[in-house]
Amino acid sequence: MKRLGDILINPAGGAEIVMGNTAVVRAMLEAGVRVVASYPGSPTPEIAEAIASIPRATNPLYFQFSTNEKVATEVAFGASINGHLSCAFFKSVGLNVAADSFVQLGHMELIGGMVIVLGDDPGANSSQNEQDNRHIARLAYTPIFEPASPAEVYAMFKEAARLSTQRKMPIILRLTTHVCHAKEKVTFAPWQPAPPDNAPRFDAKNGPYIPITSAVFPMKRRALERLAGLEQYAEMTAFNVLADHGNRRRGILTWGLPYLSLLDVLEPAGEKPDILKLGLVYPWPKQLVGDFLRGHAEVKVLEELDDVVEREVKALAYDQGLKTKIIGKRDMEDWMGEYTADKVDTVLRKTWPDLLPALAPRTGFRPAVPGRPAQLCPGCGHRSAFHAIKQALRPADITVADIGCHTLGYLEPYEMGQMLLCMGHSSGTAAGLSLFNDSRRVVAFVGDSTFFHAGLPGLVNAVFNNHKFTLIVMENGTTAMTGHQDHPGVGKNFNGPTTRISIRAMLEAAGVKSIREVDTYRQDLLRQAVEEALAEDGFSVVIARHPCMLKFTRELRHKGRPLPPPVKIGPACKRRYVCISEFACPTYQLAPDGSVWVQDDLCIGDGSCKPTCPEGAIAATREKEK
Repeated sequence: MKRLGDILINPAGGAEIVMGNTAVVRAMLEAGVRVVASYPGSPTPEIAEAIASIPRATNPLYFQFSTNEKVATEVAFGASINGHLSCAFFKSVGLNVAADSFVQLGHMELIGGMVIVLGDDPGANSSQNEQDNRHIARLAYTPIFEPASPAEVYAMFKEAARLSTQRKMPIILRLTTHVCHAKEKVTFAPWQPAPPDNAPRFDAKNGPYIPITSAVFPMKRRALERLAGLEQYAEMTAFNVLADHGNRRRGILTWGLPYLSLLDVLEPAGEKPDILKLGLVYPWPKQLVGDFLRGHAEVKVLEELDDVVEREVKALAYDQGLKTKIIGKRDMEDWMGEYTADKVDTVLRKTWPDLLPALAPRTGFRPAVPGRPAQLCPGCGHRSAFHAIKQALRPADITVADIGCHTLGYLEPYEMGQMLLCMGHSSGTAAGLSLFNDSRRVVAFVGDSTFFHAGLPGLVNAVFNNHKFTLIVMENGTTAMTGHQDHPGVGKNFNGPTTRISIRAMLEAAGVKSIREVDTYRQDLLRQAVEEALAEDGFSVVIARHPCMLKFTRELRHKGRPLPPPVKIGPACKRRYVCISEFACPTYQLAPDGSVWVQDDLCIGDGSCKPTCPEGAIAATREKEK
């Protein structure tokens, strides 16, 4: 079996079945990228995994997980203005964090070139919204390539890198969840790594790089001129595809994933509309689209998420006096969700009811599928923390959630976290909730990775303004939710050992006076620590620490070491069901006769559940009984 790293650095190239997130890494190598920076976030973490699969001795890419997306953008920017082709990648809402720096990139002379790979998330599979980052690209005068498949991811990244280097401007490669994770046979070109060129090329004369008032208008004019310079390219690029079926009545304008879904949906159609698929959606080919409109009585704009291009197409038609009927989104549902084949089928049936054959009636038995809410892993320290902390709170107390695995504390039975904005918001929001509030105590949560990512300004603000609330830092020693990436508090990074930054030391340096640290498995001590912190007048912090047990058990298995045997339910059980209804570890199952049993395939034998049983009926399984 071929190893992924060997596939990626194979000088002969060849055809391989790969994910979109893998194809982009081979494209980076062929394009000559030197510096890549990121903050982990779905649907893009596999890009880093693919980079990590390349043996360090033969990997020409310098890669780092930065502390957040803004810093990752700045690292890539710094490398680019020093003459190195660079790339920053992150998820959809990561661009919000990066935005303060990102919106300036189009005004700068990026002499090395820079490609930003965005993982947008239609359907909000792993995000708090469905935001469409094409809006921010327009704000920043940054072109967008929109691939539909892994093969196009590979080809478009190389082209984006070529144009970025040639024109010294940033370019976005906008992926979506399905494009990131789809697999396809992609033909890689032959490649030989060039000798590394480490000569620093930064020269302030290439600027200006300081956007003071006197420079702002020349810099903006340059950004607009470079963007306009790509308009003719957008007309001529081979990534535009016209499927001419000779249908002058109906046409469809689309791009990206919806294009592939459309091809699937139209297979049984007796009438095939003409299809124009775009490669660049900003700037987009106005002449090509105008000609397509003129050639059809009706044109459907099949667009995932917001009506960004639809509005521009309608404006173009108005300006040119075209009589073509342009059909965009018909109702609110068209704005939501991924445009997979079933979604596109629904959209087309609303648009042209006669286009597709009638759906066959569903027959036969269709069993009801029970809901399957997300849940914390067996042994998760967050579960022990929530179980203990809940006992320290009053019903009227307010709890503020943050981004991470611990966000699942919002669900029953823990019900921890009553509001959520974004990564690191919890301290700032808790501070606002504490104002003019003498009766309801406020508790905020933040994960250890988020603490470094965006949590520091809020807690500094809490010290600076002497806000009264308790912050609980859920420290599990990794960036668990996105695949166990390292963070500054771990002591190692993507490239090897590094200085471990202590959360307690950071808190002390910020002036926090009240700090407590407790292992979450010590539920009695954690409950006591939270009670004491809440009794204080001012800002207090409790570090609730326990290693991520999913990561820990995986590492044990990789080392060939066995897990502890599962726990068992002893005869002392009085069926009070605290293990199920309040602690809620998925290991515990309820039998038809009302008894509780342990699902051995799930139990990791950690024993975190033992303190929760009021009868002491949970015990370790002895080897001879197993």
